[in-house]
Amino acid sequence: MKLSQTGMGTTKLSNIDEMYPAQSILMQTGQLVQYGAGIFGYNTIPLLVRKNIEKIVEETLNKYGCIEVLLPTLQPDTIWKNSGRYDGYVNDGTMLITESNKGTFCLAPTGEEAMLEFAREKLKSYKNMPVTFYQIGEKYRNEIRTRGYLLRGKAFPMLDAYSFDLNEENMAKSYKNVRKAFIEIFEKIGLDVIVIVADNGAMGGKKSEEFMLISSQGEDKILYDEKTKIGLNTEILERQDYKEYLKNEYGIEDISSLKEIRTMELGHIFQLGTRYSEMMNGKYINKEGNESLYYMGCYGIGISRTLAALYEECLIKDKKYGPCGFVLPESVAPFKVQIVPKIENEEKTRLANKIYEELKKQGIDAILDDRDTQTMGAKIKDCKILGTPYLIVIGDKQEGETVEIENMKTEEKVTIKISDIPKFFKK
Repeated sequence: MKLSQTGMGTTKLSNIDEMYPAQSILMQTGQLVQYGAGIFGYNTIPLLVRKNIEKIVEETLNKYGCIEVLLPTLQPDTIWKNSGRYDGYVNDGTMLITESNKGTFCLAPTGEEAMLEFAREKLKSYKNMPVTFYQIGEKYRNEIRTRGYLLRGKAFPMLDAYSFDLNEENMAKSYKNVRKAFIEIFEKIGLDVIVIVADNGAMGGKKSEEFMLISSQGEDKILYDEKTKIGLNTEILERQDYKEYLKNEYGIEDISSLKEIRTMELGHIFQLGTRYSEMMNGKYINKEGNESLYYMGCYGIGISRTLAALYEECLIKDKKYGPCGFVLPESVAPFKVQIVPKIENEEKTRLANKIYEELKKQGIDAILDDRDTQTMGAKIKDCKILGTPYLIVIGDKQEGETVEIENMKTEEKVTIKISDIPKFFKK
């Protein structure tokens, strides 16, 4: 990518949001654009980061045997009335609806109803199961209290998956399978999440767990023991039977060592049992030729919330001026290296273009800062703004057939031959 084609100029950062500095920087530099409360547009770099997160989700779930589908987000109200959840969502103002001469339609806040409608036509026999369907698409919730930019919005991309099984035992196996996949997903993205016991709440079912990131920016308070890695949402303690519940479902008998910390929820998984199958008549023909109810599991990851959490975790600070940008993990960074030449020097510019074209040829994504309106210092600062992991400056200090490559996270520099640059990034 050539920066001159993006129209990007240098923005002087000021009045950065102390609670959410990374996303404040994204807003100030035009990488996020707000259209209304909780409604955002993405510029090139964060959009590509989001796509890379989605790619990790897709590849990992496929590896664990899940099947990708895509269901409509605009849905007739009838499927929600069939489940009995329509009135609740409408009355509390969560669901966005529109009326037309063809009926009433809603923008889906979640996907259980649509997925069960989809599965009913596909899973008519016990021979078709087990199966876990998943999709990545927009969800819509009329959040009265939007907060944290992408952390809680009205429109947001989400991974939602649903397993269908013959019985409770097999449902538990599917649950463990997706749980393992989720742990791997967050490891690949570069986020150190913890898995804690949660309350099923309005979703129903008997067992659920949340994937939490320890963060002062989170709105959840949990109890956690760093040594044993045991954690639980404090909502669990509101149950009268919480001691029996923790012992029977999770094998937790002692919570005296758990301390309260603040976290951010990025994912949530549930064993739903037959709740939705009963409400919506979700049945298959069993081995005996009789009708039986699906046993379902439900699994979700907030894609935009994960993106926001990643940016906040990757924030870097200038010793004098404070927050100044990010360094994105190589696993999700859309560009590996940013090349900054001294534009007024034709020889340096030619060399920069030569390196850029060779990297492209080798399949290595790079940014060439070919703008002639910015100083070298401003361009180097913009490398931090875009979160690019490595920087090559081709200025007065560059000589002969070698260049310096700087790791933007560690600030370590290595000098290598120009011909070895592609090999360096392929490692």
